[in-house]
Amino acid sequence: MVRGAEIAGFCAANAAAIDHNGAFPVKEFALLADAGLLAAPLKPEFGGLGLGIDANVTGAMLMLLKQMGRGNLAVGRLYEGHVNALQLIQTFGTREQIERYAEDARDRHKIFGVWNAEAEDGVNMSPLENGRYRLEGSKTFCSGSGFVDRPFVNGPLLDGPWQMCVVPMEAVATVSDPSWWQPSGMKATASFKVNFSGVELEASALIGKPGDYFRQPWLTTGVIRFAAVQLGGAEALFDATRQYLRDLNRTTDPYQQERLGRMAIAIESGNLWLRSAAAFVKAYAPLFAGDPNQPPDQADQLVAYANMVRTTIEQICMDVMQLCERSVGTRGLLPPYPMERIIRDLTLYLRQPVFDAALATVGQYALAQSHPAHSLWFDAADG
Repeated sequence: MVRGAEIAGFCAANAAAIDHNGAFPVKEFALLADAGLLAAPLKPEFGGLGLGIDANVTGAMLMLLKQMGRGNLAVGRLYEGHVNALQLIQTFGTREQIERYAEDARDRHKIFGVWNAEAEDGVNMSPLENGRYRLEGSKTFCSGSGFVDRPFVNGPLLDGPWQMCVVPMEAVATVSDPSWWQPSGMKATASFKVNFSGVELEASALIGKPGDYFRQPWLTTGVIRFAAVQLGGAEALFDATRQYLRDLNRTTDPYQQERLGRMAIAIESGNLWLRSAAAFVKAYAPLFAGDPNQPPDQADQLVAYANMVRTTIEQICMDVMQLCERSVGTRGLLPPYPMERIIRDLTLYLRQPVFDAALATVGQYALAQSHPAHSLWFDAADG
């Protein structure tokens, strides 16, 4: 991904300029589109590289996401949502839907996303007599508000299971609340609250069947994507810390050497976890997390391993942030140095939902097995 590294470099150089509420990485996504990376998550038959859907290239997908996170965590978060959305469409959508949305991403450079978070006034869906569906309610943390063209806006259908649907934002009227988004970090994601009340959709906008979004192992396996972005942020922090120490001629200080050594070990551990995760996904099934019409066995094994990757990389990032702060001190956490911004972004991005439940699934799986520790997981990790 030569262009990926090049774009990540631009993202890093421009990150401070868009570090304010309401900003969006417009130039960065123009570069992604120009490089064909908005289409990259599509299967090759639809003009993409299969990143995010073809299990054989999971490693390449994770490395691209890590590059984006290393450049700017806000860009990485938004691009990961784009990959996630196209993976859902290609997994659960019909052939006609895949072709239509593939054309949007490939030829029209439309940005996709997944807006699932909500509060008490969450989205509900109701069928109408004319065959259309009406949305009522709001979503929160709508990353890319005003810029994402094709978000998933899922909700319960007649108080039943959640139904996935894609909203064509340019064709509907919604009410966005920018004041809701007053974060300490990830400011450039424009993650506003959006009210979809009154929006009507054609039946063709509904993806899959009610309940498909929460099916396993698809739901949880996706956590390895945002873990890759987060690790990219930790790598950026390492690079910035090392450059700061070099500029101050503090590279011979034994305490700084010890801290940088621990940071290097932590980051390499994260990279090994990502490589192992890619091997797991590749060995599990040809499609990312399997074919929903013929789900493979041992889904609980893949879910548990994905959760191990997520929780381990979270701890790695927290360790790297603490070591950075100790290395650079107060002076290094002031502008124009990038460390403080990266720490703000990473701290907020690490706060993903149901952390304790994710960790518990690992223990549940391990306790339910009789295999010894050396053979508890897939053989994929060995090859």
